[in-house]
Amino acid sequence: MFFTYVWRELRRRKRQALLTSLGLALGVALVVIVSAVTTGVGDAQQDVLKSLYGVGTDVTVTKSVEMQESMRGQFRMSTDDVEKVGDQFVRDTVIATPGAGTFLEERITEIAQMDDVAASVGGLLLTNARVSGDYEWLEEREQLEQSGSGFGQGPPPEGEEGAGQGAGMPPIEITTFSMAGVDVSDVELGPLGSVELVDGRLFEAGEEADNVAVISSSYAKQEELAVGDALTVGEKEYEVIGTVASQAGGEGVNVYLPLVRAQKLVDSEGKVNQIYVRADSAESIPAVEARIAELLPAATVTSAEDLAEQVSGSLGSASSLADRLGTWLAVAVLAAAFLVAGLLTMAGVSRRTTEFGTLKAIGWRSRRIVGQVMGESLLQGVIGAVLGVGLGILGAVLVAQLSPDLQASVATGPEIQEGGMVGRMASDLLDTTQTVSIEMTAPVGLDLVLLAVGLALAGAVFAGILGGWRAARLRPAEALRRVE
Repeated sequence: MFFTYVWRELRRRKRQALLTSLGLALGVALVVIVSAVTTGVGDAQQDVLKSLYGVGTDVTVTKSVEMQESMRGQFRMSTDDVEKVGDQFVRDTVIATPGAGTFLEERITEIAQMDDVAASVGGLLLTNARVSGDYEWLEEREQLEQSGSGFGQGPPPEGEEGAGQGAGMPPIEITTFSMAGVDVSDVELGPLGSVELVDGRLFEAGEEADNVAVISSSYAKQEELAVGDALTVGEKEYEVIGTVASQAGGEGVNVYLPLVRAQKLVDSEGKVNQIYVRADSAESIPAVEARIAELLPAATVTSAEDLAEQVSGSLGSASSLADRLGTWLAVAVLAAAFLVAGLLTMAGVSRRTTEFGTLKAIGWRSRRIVGQVMGESLLQGVIGAVLGVGLGILGAVLVAQLSPDLQASVATGPEIQEGGMVGRMASDLLDTTQTVSIEMTAPVGLDLVLLAVGLALAGAVFAGILGGWRAARLRPAEALRRVE
């Protein structure tokens, strides 16, 4: 009887019931859309961190140092250490990342033995640089250096305005590919922990010193390489045993080598410039960061949360917008929807003064009147929840389909402070600013649907309380005075 009366009353006041339900629905729909977009941006950010930083870990340990004199020499060239091909010169050099300090491998063991640390491995980031250019230009530069003018500091040869004086780059071409030395005993921790195997296999235990390599699928396509082919690095050939792809579709490391082989390429036996740490649990990550910082005060200890703050581009803007403006907008609209629903319900009760007063005159108690108003309001809340969830899902789908791909950029290498031509060559060669394109998603899960339903019902309860309070204050005499 109760529900029959509630439904009959709502049908009799269709316009008011529909307005109240739509108000709740719009507020709930916006909450669903904003929450779905925020979740999608968060998922995209995690994919970016895995792609750009190679974060198959919880904590990454690095150290920055000034570029040493010996490193500067790696950018200097003479006719004695280049290969002449026609009228061009070519020089291949494998270098450890300048500006990145090294750790002894003993530090990895010390970190692994800390409380709350599940595992710790080392890595070595390298760059293979190929510098090519006009051989005659190199001879002229070498003569300037021998005469005391200095390589890259003396006056430019005739016809090369500004070259070597900071006004422009010399007539050379620099091409690079990035490499990473991987601890083959735990390939899931570190650079290879964030990639997907496309073909072949990854490293296996016992291949620490073998001439084998895993390459990215994009680099394999660029160089027309496949599993089983030979790759030349540092005058040695490495067998390609597998190809991998970044989970976020970005361009990360091009070539992965066993750590021991990578160390020999740059005469850094027993040293690493990256330490990857896996914590026992997410809750213990801050404690692990603090312990490592205490052990290595000169090191930079970063977690995925720290790295997320360094991501720029449209992804960073979307994340900031979703976290700040989007959340507050959803709260404001939801509050407005609650208020509108409450006011409409109270206005409806006021228009039904005669009805409720007459019901009280024939024996209805205030509790029964309040229950009637609350029942009508809850039914409107259910309708609003259904409409709101539907509109929210539709809006989330439209946002995901119509939004452009998010772009994320980040500089993963050290800043080169060296001036002159050498510094410009180093900056160009070590330009590690990487960009990843991420498809925008807006997932709507069961938990979000339940939250939306709960919010709609909460709004209905709020409106019902206000309407019930107004109905409970009615007096039978007031209703009888309005009867004609």
